[in-house]
Amino acid sequence: MIRTNSVTLSNLPAVAYRQKFPAGGSGIVIVRSDATQPGIASISKTSGEPIISANTPADLYPLEAFKEAMELTSGMPYHKQGKPRPVLIELPEDDIPEVEVVIDSGEYEKLVEAYTDKTGKFSYALLNKDLIQLVHRSSVVRRMIGAGETEEAIRTYVVGAKFRTVTGNANLTDEQALKMAELLDEVSPKGVFRELNADIRSRLGKRKGA
Repeated sequence: MIRTNSVTLSNLPAVAYRQKFPAGGSGIVIVRSDATQPGIASISKTSGEPIISANTPADLYPLEAFKEAMELTSGMPYHKQGKPRPVLIELPEDDIPEVEVVIDSGEYEKLVEAYTDKTGKFSYALLNKDLIQLVHRSSVVRRMIGAGETEEAIRTYVVGAKFRTVTGNANLTDEQALKMAELLDEVSPKGVFRELNADIRSRLGKRKGA
């Protein structure tokens, strides 16, 4: 994603930065230290004023905060970040940004570090090996297989459980874990969970054949 350096706001416990949106245009992202959901506003191409997205809580992110953020970030250059930052967004067709999933960059870095091999490259093999070991020893997975749960449901549970352990965040949601996996897939264009999926399918197949 593309963003500027962040600035600290005066009247909120928050930082803000300018964001280039994938579908074009730019906006302001504000991230409070005491809230998980960021505030997002696009910038009107005609008036230059912030247009706050519909799902941004007005009590947490007032218009004045966006105006201050625009002033403080004015003139800051956009630049590419090598790793994902705390906020991931997707621009809808009407150019009003919506929050997709919030991910803490430190947690993502822990995940990458945990599965980086001796050559300094991220290893899908190490990741899948760890996940498959969880499949083999988890009583929850055994119950899910016995109950005929889908491959997707089992994979979601395994990935969420493992990523919560690796990041040290017990409150990490399954959606956040899967978003991290999508980002890993962007690092190298291949299936992140190829071996894991094959193992789960094999176990589900043995249950059906029993």
